[in-house]
Amino acid sequence: MTADPARPQGRRSRLRLLLGAACAAVLATGGTMVAAPNAYAEADRTLTSNLTGTHNGYYFSFWKDSGNASMTLRADGRYSSSWDRSTNNWVGGKGWATGNRRTVTYSGSYNPGNNNTYLALYGWTRSPLIEYYVVENFGSYNPSSGATRMGTVTTDGGTYDILRSQRVNAPSIDGNQTFYQFWSVRQQKRSSGTITTANHFDAWARAGLNLGTNHSYQVMATEGYQSQGSSDITVREGTGGGTNPTTPPPTNGGGSNCTATLSAGQQYGDRFNLNVSVANTSNWTVGLALNGGQSIQNSWNAAVSGTTGTVTARPNGNGNNFGVTIMANGNWTWPTVTCRTS
Repeated sequence: MTADPARPQGRRSRLRLLLGAACAAVLATGGTMVAAPNAYAEADRTLTSNLTGTHNGYYFSFWKDSGNASMTLRADGRYSSSWDRSTNNWVGGKGWATGNRRTVTYSGSYNPGNNNTYLALYGWTRSPLIEYYVVENFGSYNPSSGATRMGTVTTDGGTYDILRSQRVNAPSIDGNQTFYQFWSVRQQKRSSGTITTANHFDAWARAGLNLGTNHSYQVMATEGYQSQGSSDITVREGTGGGTNPTTPPPTNGGGSNCTATLSAGQQYGDRFNLNVSVANTSNWTVGLALNGGQSIQNSWNAAVSGTTGTVTARPNGNGNNFGVTIMANGNWTWPTVTCRTS
């Protein structure tokens, strides 16, 4: 096991988590497109022993406890992997050294067969220590099976089960600790798509599952436990040209210290939620300039006036954080937000 602090010390499978005592564990904002790094030209590199680092502009992590598992780092955010049944547990992938509310697009092939393995966006936070997964595909074992179900979230063209489980005195990025694991497990399996990470973070928070304030790494990972399989995955930041809401440059008018910040909520086929956080004053008026065709369907934790054009929101006794549901009518661009002290 590598001594790099970005990886769990003596980490064992997350698949074991939900398999029972004999097998103790199972295995950001908005979607403005960001081009994958293309200024890097490192040669392909095959890993067969534990290592973390960077390759072609992406963070990578590779870990196994035994056997014949390997991962080849390729151009930009691409990696390929293969493993056989001599491997007890392995996990690896490419992504970013620091997780956040980014939109992640991935594509490629994933071949789990009838095996205990899955493909997931995977990361950690501290304060508190949380391990999280957005599971996109899996083999014979559904990680929903052993965790506590907390609800669902519909985003990026599918529905995910939200779950929570706890690990007691288990390997983590900070040695052996007791910590929670948060899960979003896609009901409709896929091996390519877009993950609006903020929508999962927000759905977890609404279910009472709060991530830590200090993010560690975030990678699009393949993991296998006592199984065999292969994958060839390319990951990048930004949308894949779908119908995810897009974020304009931050705007804050009014000539005061009042600030209002937008963040993504749940997305549906015809509408999307936005969260608004107001800072530096408790007596505020927030303006949301909707784009063509859009209208407000619903709001919460604020007194909202108007449904089209520029709508206004004021405090209603529920604090400085509120939300709105916007009917897109084919326009997924976020509104421009302004804030002034009332």
